[in-house]
Amino acid sequence: MSKGVEKSLLLVRNLRKTFTGGGQDLTIFKDLQLSLARGEIVALVGQSGAGKSTLLQLIGLLDSPSEGQILIEGHDVAGLGDIERTKLRRDVIGFVYQFHHLLPEFTAIENVMLPQMIVGIAATAARQRASRILTEIGLGHRLENRPARLSGGEQQRVAIARALANNPHILLADEPTGNLDPETSKLVFEMLMKLVRQSGIGAIIATHNLELADQMDRIIEIKQGRITTY
Repeated sequence: MSKGVEKSLLLVRNLRKTFTGGGQDLTIFKDLQLSLARGEIVALVGQSGAGKSTLLQLIGLLDSPSEGQILIEGHDVAGLGDIERTKLRRDVIGFVYQFHHLLPEFTAIENVMLPQMIVGIAATAARQRASRILTEIGLGHRLENRPARLSGGEQQRVAIARALANNPHILLADEPTGNLDPETSKLVFEMLMKLVRQSGIGAIIATHNLELADQMDRIIEIKQGRITTY
């Protein structure tokens, strides 16, 4: 864990997730333990099918565990209703996926403005912040371009800017460079790391790329349903 960080942003205790289908139960996690500190960037690795995406969905409140606790900033999320979970996702958690999921009918700057406006930020202020973030990551000249006019690397940079637009406390990234060529992947990853470091948030980044994983604060692996130190 990073030196000098404050108490954990995230604690996962005794997590179990079981899927039922066709009369059979499939347990993905059993007694899984995980923590994330403020300012820490953690690489999440594991074989395909090990449950990396499932774990991020559980932490991101897009699904619920079968057993165990997920505490975000000391608060157990188990008892939260749908409205409270949605608000927590919106205000505290940022997501970056392997595919950018930008809204094609909106420009780059509009895609980064939208999450801000959803939480009540005025359009003028949202545009200023979106412009600043996009300019920081080298897209100041592409603000008014729609996704179809952007390269794959540019689209993913917009997606990262969108994830950070509302100043989340936790960033969850699921193979954020997985669809990019090696050179573009390296550039996008370096930009992501820089932004996360500057913001001081905690991040969990799932990746198959061990070269990228080695640049993070620590590496954890999902193996046989549990977290191990890589």
